[in-house]
Amino acid sequence: MDPELFLDVANYIKEVHHIAYPLFDVAHFAMSCIHVRDDMSPNFLVVSRKHPLACWISCMLSCFAGYILANALLGEMPLAPLKDPKEVGLASLVWYLIFYSPFDIVYTLCKWFPVKLILSLLKEVQRVHKVHAGVHHTAKMYPHAYLVQVIIGVVKGAGAGFSKIAERFIRGTWIPTGHEFLQPTFPTKACAAAALLFVAEANTTYITAPHSFVYLGVVIFFVYFKFSSMMFSIHDPFMPLENLFCATFMGGVWDAISRALMSAREKPATKVPGVANGDADKKKL
Repeated sequence: MDPELFLDVANYIKEVHHIAYPLFDVAHFAMSCIHVRDDMSPNFLVVSRKHPLACWISCMLSCFAGYILANALLGEMPLAPLKDPKEVGLASLVWYLIFYSPFDIVYTLCKWFPVKLILSLLKEVQRVHKVHAGVHHTAKMYPHAYLVQVIIGVVKGAGAGFSKIAERFIRGTWIPTGHEFLQPTFPTKACAAAALLFVAEANTTYITAPHSFVYLGVVIFFVYFKFSSMMFSIHDPFMPLENLFCATFMGGVWDAISRALMSAREKPATKVPGVANGDADKKKL
């Protein structure tokens, strides 16, 4: 491919979120509301019909979780994302269609695999935009706080995972163990990797590629693994690396050695009674 053409494509992908507004926001809102609705099962009808306010609040929290949590961590107004009536109105319209469309046609259409695949891939493109925006915004406030930049990037990109426990609590379900710190999902891990890459690109000289190329590479990474997870059930490519890291540096090796030593000590102890009985039998003879 011509390098100039490739650079133009990279620049277009970087700005496509603004060019194609509100396509990516609609995809994000739709997938967020679908996730909340699926998480309600089998109490979907009870919550949506008898408690529509709780249903709406939990969906809005999921739709704007990244911005709300990031603002709260940075000392800004947490409800600032809700000040735009156009965004709130669009999210509310998507919520209403997902939960209350006639004959459930909108939800059924969005769950149809080709449509769901398109919505999911659009959501991943927007997720990269959120991670980058979070890192860039935090870098302006705290230029040398690299860990804070990574944290805000992760929160903005995967905020719905961290707000899940609050969403369930609003709907009357309390599952204290169901949160990202105990069970991090692939989007959270991918957002962490992307945030680290964006921070390293901005603060080191090791990455010499143009910023648009780096951004495009992250988009391809997110889209590729989302496509793979939906088509081939490849859900977490980080798992083998995590298992190797934990086995090597988080006590796995020493635990295995301890178990081997314990089993080696127990084997002679189990043989002693048998030897003693054999000697006693010889004496009787």
